[in-house]
Amino acid sequence: MSSLFAKAAGTVGCAVLALPVLAALVVATLLDSLTTGNDAAAAPSKSAVADIPPAMLTIYRQAAPECPGLSWTILAAIGKVETDHARIHTMVSTAGAVGPMQFLPATFAAYSHPVPPGGRRPATPWDPVDAVHAAARLLCANGARDGHDVRRAVFAYNHSTAYVNKVVAIAATYAAGEPAPARAGATAVAFAHSQLGAPYVWGGDGPVDGGFDCSGLTQAAYHAAAIALPRTAQAQYDAGPHLPHEAPLLPGDLLFYGTDPHHITHVALYTGNGLAIDAPHSGAVVRQGPARLNTPSFRGATRPAVQGAAG
Repeated sequence: MSSLFAKAAGTVGCAVLALPVLAALVVATLLDSLTTGNDAAAAPSKSAVADIPPAMLTIYRQAAPECPGLSWTILAAIGKVETDHARIHTMVSTAGAVGPMQFLPATFAAYSHPVPPGGRRPATPWDPVDAVHAAARLLCANGARDGHDVRRAVFAYNHSTAYVNKVVAIAATYAAGEPAPARAGATAVAFAHSQLGAPYVWGGDGPVDGGFDCSGLTQAAYHAAAIALPRTAQAQYDAGPHLPHEAPLLPGDLLFYGTDPHHITHVALYTGNGLAIDAPHSGAVVRQGPARLNTPSFRGATRPAVQGAAG
């Protein structure tokens, strides 16, 4: 049986075709990229330190691991929008939501256990520790796990697109500035996320061809980040820069598969949290799944995002 990144028997590899001008990445997808791949240890920006009371900042960062892949900045942004980090005096909404994270009592009860360290017993939506941990669990249940669909999770928290946009924008200001390679990698990942479900097409470079093949997708993703890649998986592997075997992967790194370094047959885009996106084989669609770094065909990773570091 073929793995996520193994070509099915009888299918062809990536082809050499000219790169067409690709459609620009939609703003909503780029915003999604800013909310993924950041864990509770991510450094707060100067804006975050100035705006968030120290006790609340600590709670947001401690609660984020309740949902693997969720950035504490999303929790903090929700706390900002709802109650200005518990600064408002009357934390009761007209709909009956209460506390610093504005929970309806019934909703809070569904996500309040186990009581987190430092929380109240019995748990209460008025307690910041209880409320923020419950918010992380609620977001996780609605799509935020592993950063899969943070916007949908925030929309489930408050059914307003304007609310989602405001939360994501605030979260971006709370995250410490990323170096250029991380920004380019995030843009490439955002593009790849926007193509999930697109058909696999041998030699495909995008919508004009009806879909992508493996290297067509990765080339297009980095085109969105203003970084030029060669067209084929082998050429992309040869272009590097190669990562040492023991180096930790970052979102945007390219993962290569083949029988040996001179016969690379497949490439995927690492998205963080042990996941990657690829265009796998004929009859399939662009999809996200485990990166499968332990398969015998894995030949290593490159970090083309460093090419944009000077930009």
